[in-house]
Amino acid sequence: MKFRRKPRENVEINLASLIDVVFILLLFFVVTTTFTRETQLKVDLPEAASGTPPEQTELKQVEVLIGADGAFSVNGKALLESNLSNLMAALQKESDGDNSLPLIISADGKTPHQAVITAMDAAGKLGFSHLRITTVEAQETP
Repeated sequence: MKFRRKPRENVEINLASLIDVVFILLLFFVVTTTFTRETQLKVDLPEAASGTPPEQTELKQVEVLIGADGAFSVNGKALLESNLSNLMAALQKESDGDNSLPLIISADGKTPHQAVITAMDAAGKLGFSHLRITTVEAQETP
């Protein structure tokens, strides 16, 4: 008895369809992924027992955030260096030279006092006259 094998045909895998499927999966994951930017400063505002509520919201305003470490952020854009000249340049750019806009300073409760004074000094040198410092209302404890 003699066993003979039939010659096999070459089996080919169609890579084009495999590449298409992988490409579609890649596009799906790229489109559905969300990219979060954690550039905002975390600020715990100091408490005040009394105060006046803010006036009507202006259409445009400039907000300076000061973190607990003294880092500045102007309208959500963090400054690379926290010094007076960089802060003044950022305020000038964000306000487009309009010093009649309201300027809001939001400083963390543990911010060094010098950082708040630097922000107020920059506002004064640029001629901002509508200055507001934000706080949160103190919790009454019985």
